[in-house]
Amino acid sequence: MNIFPSPPARLTLADGTLLAYHRSPGAAPGVIFLGGFTSDMTGIKATTLEHWCRGRGQAFVRFDYSGHGASSGQFADGSIGRWAEEVLAVLDQLTKGPQILVGSSMGAWLMLLTALTRPERINGLLGLACAADFTDYLLWDRLDEPLRERLRRERVISLPSPYGEPYIIALHLIEEAVHHRLLERPKLPIHCPVRLIHGMSDADVPWQTSIRVAEKLTSPDVRVILVKDGEHTLSREPDLRLLTRTLREMLGER
Repeated sequence: MNIFPSPPARLTLADGTLLAYHRSPGAAPGVIFLGGFTSDMTGIKATTLEHWCRGRGQAFVRFDYSGHGASSGQFADGSIGRWAEEVLAVLDQLTKGPQILVGSSMGAWLMLLTALTRPERINGLLGLACAADFTDYLLWDRLDEPLRERLRRERVISLPSPYGEPYIIALHLIEEAVHHRLLERPKLPIHCPVRLIHGMSDADVPWQTSIRVAEKLTSPDVRVILVKDGEHTLSREPDLRLLTRTLREMLGER
């Protein structure tokens, strides 16, 4: 066994951005993991899924958005629209055939946007702590007026984060995200199977967000799985077992 992890490959985008990624060959449908806001592809959920997919011969991709992890770019230059375009680039250029998107937090918002744009490529969606529209209730709404005024003036500010490095909040991120809101839409025309896992002890994204998304999806095959003591990261061993068990069921196995 090689104890030294291999360096990531790089996908060059049209604007010169380099997206770092790891790709494992295997059977279809492939699985693509979409990380959360400020997270990178070295997290426990991404690596657990990679190991699980390799063990069963399932194609798998994990990657870093621009400004995240090993990819190029500045975090403050990112936006929901930009990162959504990067998901499409990974889908179009690094995978073939049907895919199951597994999105964590912000990644679940991006997986929904991707399914709306490339419905013919998406075999299923598996969301963890779905943070659709989080730039409103998790960022802007939590700022008091002095912080909002500071953000308007400075354009970029940093805030403490319970998950380690401070959050870098850019005004552009909040303003641009308005164009990608989903919770205000009457329907989300997504027709593939969807599973949404959410912890009821999530202190960041209310579990009711997954319920609201489920209500708007046009697919008849939608399930919301609530974990009563689950927190936002859903990274404990029982959470990871639930993740792989749910993915196994989506692949048609019991």
